[in-house]
Amino acid sequence: MSTDPDFGAWPEGYDRVFLDETDSTMAEAARRVGLIERPTWILAGHQTDARGRRGKKWQVPPGNLNATLICKPEISAADAARHSFLAANALNAALALYVSQAKLGLKWPNDVLLRRKKVAGILLESSGRGPFVDWLSIGIGVNLKHVPDGVTDAAFPPTSVVAEGGKEVSPEDFLTTLAGCYATQEAKLAELGFARIREDWLRHAARLGEEITAKTGRETITGTFDTIDADGNLVLITGAGPRVIPAAEVFF
Repeated sequence: MSTDPDFGAWPEGYDRVFLDETDSTMAEAARRVGLIERPTWILAGHQTDARGRRGKKWQVPPGNLNATLICKPEISAADAARHSFLAANALNAALALYVSQAKLGLKWPNDVLLRRKKVAGILLESSGRGPFVDWLSIGIGVNLKHVPDGVTDAAFPPTSVVAEGGKEVSPEDFLTTLAGCYATQEAKLAELGFARIREDWLRHAARLGEEITAKTGRETITGTFDTIDADGNLVLITGAGPRVIPAAEVFF
C-alpha cells in the first residue's frame, strides 16, 4: 500500500490512497470517512467484492480502474445526486484522451458508452439526516484494458478502451487524468452552477433527440429523449406529453 506515489501531476486540494487489494473501494471509503481531511480518491489494484448500482456485481479484472472519491461537501442530498453528472463529464473528458471522442456517449443516468457498449459506470452513495449530507462517495469503474468475462445478458455489453482500439493506460495514470478532469468540473460547478454541468453533459449524451425506453419499478415508458432538467431528471416526449423521470433503467 502507498498513500502518495508519484504518478504525475495531481490536482490541488485532493488526497489519494492506493491499495493493493480491498473488498470494494466504496466500502473502503465508508470506513475512512471519519479520517479524511480533504476529498480523497481511493484506488485499488484488486477488489474482492466490487458492486455496481442496485447491488449488482461489478467485475474488475487487473488493469482496469477501481476507484472511489470520498468527500464531505456542505450540500443537500439533491445536490449530491447531481454529482453523477460531474463524474460523467470528467470521465468523458478523461477517456477522450485515450480513445476517439466520436466513439463515446453518456448514457443517463450514470454510464459511459464506447461504440454503444458499456466502458464505465458510476455509483453514488451519501449519508446525512440534516440539511446537508455528511459524506458523499462517487465510485467509478472503467474497463481500461480488459473486457469482463461472462457478461452475456446485458442490454449494453461491456467493452474496454484497448478492445476498441484506444491507447493503453495504467489505472494509476488514468486516475491522475480523471482526478484533474473532475477537479475542473467542481470548479465549473462553483463558478457557473449546475446549468453549465448539465449543458456539458447534454453535449455528449447518447441518443439525445431519439426514441429510447425507460423502465421504472412500475412502468415502461417509451418516448423521445428531449433533455435532462435542472435536477438531472430524464425528460421524454411521449404521445401523452412530456414525462419527467427521476430514476429508471434506460434502453435503446
